Amino acid sequence: MAYQVALRLEAPLNVFVVRKLGVPDHRELAMGAIASGGVRVINQEVVTALKIAPAMIDAVAAEEQIELERQQRVYRGSLPFPDVQGRTVIVVDDGLATGSTMRAAVQALRHMEPRRIVAAAPVAAAETCRSLALDADEVVCARVPESFHSVSTWYEEFSQTTDEEVRALLESGLESRTMV
Repeated sequence: MAYQVALRLEAPLNVFVVRKLGVPDHRELAMGAIASGGVRVINQEVVTALKIAPAMIDAVAAEEQIELERQQRVYRGSLPFPDVQGRTVIVVDDGLATGSTMRAAVQALRHMEPRRIVAAAPVAAAETCRSLALDADEVVCARVPESFHSVSTWYEEFSQTTDEEVRALLESGLESRTMV
């Protein structure tokens, strides 16, 4: 999704790694998320409703931290994250159910002092789209259906993007545009 947005806007493309903290035995439901820079966002509604113990959250977060660090190495290599201070950053997700991953990304990016943060997704739960306005400077949710059960139901094909696909898209996006 981010690659397509960058192409359309003729904007630079980069990656900011965020990992969902999936509920044990129901990994697609986010009880929170972690992001680069040590940011952790907890979806207290989910945690309370499902009576998830803090130790369980810590265990899932530790497991996801390992994957976050691996993805950063694979996707970024030795390239530092670009300086976004004073710039507009558009954060794109494939869809927003609870919004935990987007919140984690926005909170982590805030520490880098961008001028504006735009949160964007092609499909989102209505309440999530509304509540993200508290975190991001602007929220763009292309489709906000009345009945929202999961992001995957809004796609004909919703397979995981491989590391190789991510690297190829990043290389293509980075080669064709420069950070201004």
